[in-house]
Amino acid sequence: MSLWYTLVELLPFEWAQPGSMYFMKNALLAVLVISPLLGLLSTMVVTNRMSFFSDALGHSAFTGIAIGSLCGLAEPMWCAVVFAVAFSLLFTYVRRKSNMASDTVIGVFSSTAVALGIFIATMDGGSFTKFNSLLIGDILSVEPSKIALLAGILAAVVLLWLCSFNQLMLSSIHPALADSRGIQVFWREAVFCAAVAVVVTISMTWVGLLVINSLLVLPAAASRNLAKNMRQYHLFSILGALGAGVVGLMISYYKGSSAGASITLCLAVFFAITFLFRKKRM
Repeated sequence: MSLWYTLVELLPFEWAQPGSMYFMKNALLAVLVISPLLGLLSTMVVTNRMSFFSDALGHSAFTGIAIGSLCGLAEPMWCAVVFAVAFSLLFTYVRRKSNMASDTVIGVFSSTAVALGIFIATMDGGSFTKFNSLLIGDILSVEPSKIALLAGILAAVVLLWLCSFNQLMLSSIHPALADSRGIQVFWREAVFCAAVAVVVTISMTWVGLLVINSLLVLPAAASRNLAKNMRQYHLFSILGALGAGVVGLMISYYKGSSAGASITLCLAVFFAITFLFRKKRM
């Protein structure tokens, strides 16, 4: 981290001065790791028409945290990660084994997860207010160890894309054709859903449950307005998420607003601008 702090201190901001505001420097590094990760996953979320899947995962992660707190775990986040991964795998199985549309399956799982989480949190007269921070998030509380974990996840996701992008894309666009070509559609979907589950669960405490879904939809939605091919689609999604992440963090710092909400609004502006350009091209 010392090298990162040295680099940040070259920036012309008061919070970048040497020996001060390490929380802001950590938050900037977290944004630089989370944003391209969300931008990359966003392309598959939108392509698979699973826009509300991350929202359902957020609810499952909340339930996992409630279970972890009930069990007295020192770090309930890991219980949430396990619960969210199990949730994503069960979702993939049910979607593949039934004729129901993805949004129907997502609705069933999402409503069940949030009801279970609230039930556990309020059992025996318990108070829900201790979980309020999860709704908004606080990226300024990010720890270097969690940033390193997300960096490892980013490297793993990039490796997955490089090794099996064509198979993933074919599985999402035409599962039957992918099956006929010997591609294990179920396991590829399961790995993708598990990756989204881990990312959503870990980053939820920083960006907030209320906006985490937007961060996995808006980058790719905006990118589709401009992209002419798959390479541009992924590139614009990653760059848009990265730019909105940095600008949103700066707005959050100087205006005292929620970082997650600020980043989401920047992404909404990005979508609006790209939509106008799309209209002009048409």
